[in-house]
Amino acid sequence: MQVECTKEEILLLEKIAFAARKLQMPAYVIGGFVRDKIIGRNTKDIDIVCLGDGIALAEQVSAMCKNKPTVAVYKNFGTAQAIIDGIDVEFVGARKESYRSESRNPTVEIGTLEDDQNRRDLTINALAISLNKEDYGDIIDPFNGQKDIEQKVLRTPLEPAQTFSDDPLRMLRTIRFATQLQYTIEEKTLQALSDNAARIDIISKERIAEELNKILACKKPSIGFDLLYTTGILKRIFPEMVDLAGAQYIDNIGHKDNFYHTIQVVDQLAPHSDNVWLRWAALLHDIGKPATKRFEKGHGWTFHNHEWIGSKMVPGIFKNLKLPLNEKMRYVQKLVQLHHRPVSLTKESITDSAIRRLLFDAGEEIDDLMLLCNADITSKNQEKVKRFRENFNLVADRMKAVEEQDQIRNWQPPITGELIMQTFNLSPSKVVGEIKDAVREAILDGVIKNDYEEAYQFMIIKANELNIKAI
Repeated sequence: MQVECTKEEILLLEKIAFAARKLQMPAYVIGGFVRDKIIGRNTKDIDIVCLGDGIALAEQVSAMCKNKPTVAVYKNFGTAQAIIDGIDVEFVGARKESYRSESRNPTVEIGTLEDDQNRRDLTINALAISLNKEDYGDIIDPFNGQKDIEQKVLRTPLEPAQTFSDDPLRMLRTIRFATQLQYTIEEKTLQALSDNAARIDIISKERIAEELNKILACKKPSIGFDLLYTTGILKRIFPEMVDLAGAQYIDNIGHKDNFYHTIQVVDQLAPHSDNVWLRWAALLHDIGKPATKRFEKGHGWTFHNHEWIGSKMVPGIFKNLKLPLNEKMRYVQKLVQLHHRPVSLTKESITDSAIRRLLFDAGEEIDDLMLLCNADITSKNQEKVKRFRENFNLVADRMKAVEEQDQIRNWQPPITGELIMQTFNLSPSKVVGEIKDAVREAILDGVIKNDYEEAYQFMIIKANELNIKAI
């Protein structure tokens, strides 16, 4: 197979090769850079493995550069990293690893190139290119990784059960690569994922969340979540998602499988936004359905208030997965809580008041909310999908018209609490809130225009009703 590098990459690799020869240290490009160059994917970094001191090689390369790039040294790991000619390069000495059952942190000792390739997670990640004078540019492929790339297959270099048991993070990486590359996992390797699912328990939540985010960032995230589910890994890392799976029947009336509906929604959203937190909102939009599922005679299956229950579950899920408990979490929570609102508007005569309230409640997130709701339209019945989309588009058109007319998005009522207190000589109190809320509701209901004069007069009227007079 051909490995085509850019001019900048070629010059950099020649510089590293020269530095390695000067130190009499065999060196190789290894891993993701080689894989991505063969596949034709853009790559942002280069991993260099050498038979010797990786830190010394990094410092030698830096010394040869005009701008003398800073070398970050990680002595505990025997690695060094530097940005050289705009490319992120990591240097490490070849190593051999051995593991204990209770930890994924290996005991490391100096090894050969063969040892280093043996410890890789997948054959496609064990490819190396020689930077040595006698065989410069040759691909070293002991596990037929090039053939696996041709066949779009993922397999481990060594016995998969041992590979995954040693470092269970490799299981998540395998599923992530299957999702990113849309490759098939070889049968024995796939079985080992299921057999070793319990080993995932020793992986930190932070590393799990990192891999979930990478899966969500893919073009078709459903591949990864389906694999996580069918191998039993998802039940151990994210049981709330597994609770969505399955369809129950009573009186021959069933509901859709909400797990597969959910990952279809994420797939349908993916082409329209690469915002990973919006994708999290899609992943969690129906998370409250298992807790609210009821069968009602004459009505069938219901999930009343599942959006509200789901929004209450979001902080706990984020906390458990060590995801950020900040504005990103609140953004996801808000979209989960509101995701049913635009859909419910399609089932009734759409009033300007309902549209105003949706615009007001969603604020800056209204566009993302509408992307989510549009992606939420799924059915095997194409006529039903067509009807839902027509109704959804009607709501979207009405929202646009009302927004242009009333400018409600991120709107603040023209009457503030300070103005109310000043006008009626009031201290901060419950009644101030009542007057302010009444003005806001009147504007949202269309009783008065979103206008200071009308709002001021309405404030006076409301205060009079409460026996409060202006000073």
